[in-house]
Amino acid sequence: MTNPEMISKGKELAESGQYRPTPNDLPRKVRVDGADRNGGPIPLPTPEERSTRRRVRNRNARRSEAVQHVGQSEEPMPSLLTGLMSAADLDKLTFPDLVEHVPHLITEGFGVLAGSPKAGKSWFTAGLALACAYGGTALGAIQVQPRHVLLLALEDGPRRLQSRMRRLNADRPLPKRLDILTEIAPGTVIPTITEWLTLHADDVSKPLVILDTLGKARPQRRGGDDPYIADYQLGSRIKATVDAVPGSALVAVHHTRKMGAEDWLDTVSGTQGITGSADYILVLQRKRKSDEGVLAVTGRDVAENEYAIKTDNGIWTLDGMDILDAAATVTTRAERQQARLGDRSHDAVRFVNSRSTTTPKDLAEHLGIDNRVAGNLLGKLRDGGYIEQSARGIYTALSGGESGETGENAGHVHQQLPGISPISPISPAGPA
Repeated sequence: MTNPEMISKGKELAESGQYRPTPNDLPRKVRVDGADRNGGPIPLPTPEERSTRRRVRNRNARRSEAVQHVGQSEEPMPSLLTGLMSAADLDKLTFPDLVEHVPHLITEGFGVLAGSPKAGKSWFTAGLALACAYGGTALGAIQVQPRHVLLLALEDGPRRLQSRMRRLNADRPLPKRLDILTEIAPGTVIPTITEWLTLHADDVSKPLVILDTLGKARPQRRGGDDPYIADYQLGSRIKATVDAVPGSALVAVHHTRKMGAEDWLDTVSGTQGITGSADYILVLQRKRKSDEGVLAVTGRDVAENEYAIKTDNGIWTLDGMDILDAAATVTTRAERQQARLGDRSHDAVRFVNSRSTTTPKDLAEHLGIDNRVAGNLLGKLRDGGYIEQSARGIYTALSGGESGETGENAGHVHQQLPGISPISPISPAGPA
């Protein structure tokens, strides 16, 4: 159809009266120079105007729906103070006794046993698992009740585990109440523990889980994750898992870091998120080539203390008749070490007094210790007023003799020999 034909058809349609024009077809009045003039068709809104109108309509619709929903809702919003109680109400509550799986050491809840690599942690926990599964005595002196135990020995194979447990158990057959897993699919450690705890939730003697090691339950940390938050979230998940079965306990084996610390709790590897989320912490300390160790314990529901322990071919026992005697043995060992260090210090003073000059190398050869240790010992004896230093690295006897009661040292009150302290930095090396 050509343009003239379209115009002609339009006129016919308009004149027939059957067509109702739209506002856009009607002319609009435009005021120009104070006079009304007919304008063109009403312009369509721009895309921006249409978008604005659509947003306003949608916003108003949402507000209307929200008002209707609030008006129709019958359930009030929960109060943020739902769990609030007074101290008087708390005082009236009663709770079951705390379950001690191994008295003074392992209680219900989430615990961590930390120690340096190859210190004997796996032997220690395997011995506890066998003792708790059988019932009787743990560590040779602590009475324990028989209970179901799950040992997740995820760093040992069946062959090694069998050999270890046969040695620990002597001639007795291994107990049926001890369940063992040496392999678990990645990412399923906590679900596996949850399923096993559920099986034994109704046991009279609540179940015990030993996770060897904690690193097997730790998910891969994503880039940008805060290490403390990641450790605390992991510990909280494990704690929530064991707390779901009241009275049960889970002990996770972990490592200590290489760098020492004044507070033994700070030696636990990782951030404080691990120790902060646990109910109690045990740290196993043992020097290389030594059969003696110390088990340090602290926690929310256990008494903080240190207990002397000893090992014989991997079999750990308390160094004492009972747990209290083992605590006293720690002090006895320190006093014994103090006496040995005192003898070394006196020997060093006698050696220096017998010579015109002494170097750290000379003393090291005499005592059979390291040069650095000998240097530290000479420095402490000098600071205590027992010997003099004539030059850098050169030490001599006091000018008034060994007693030091003449000259500038007359009347000087000697300090206790500095090498005597059981925590002295000179103690790690050399024979006593």
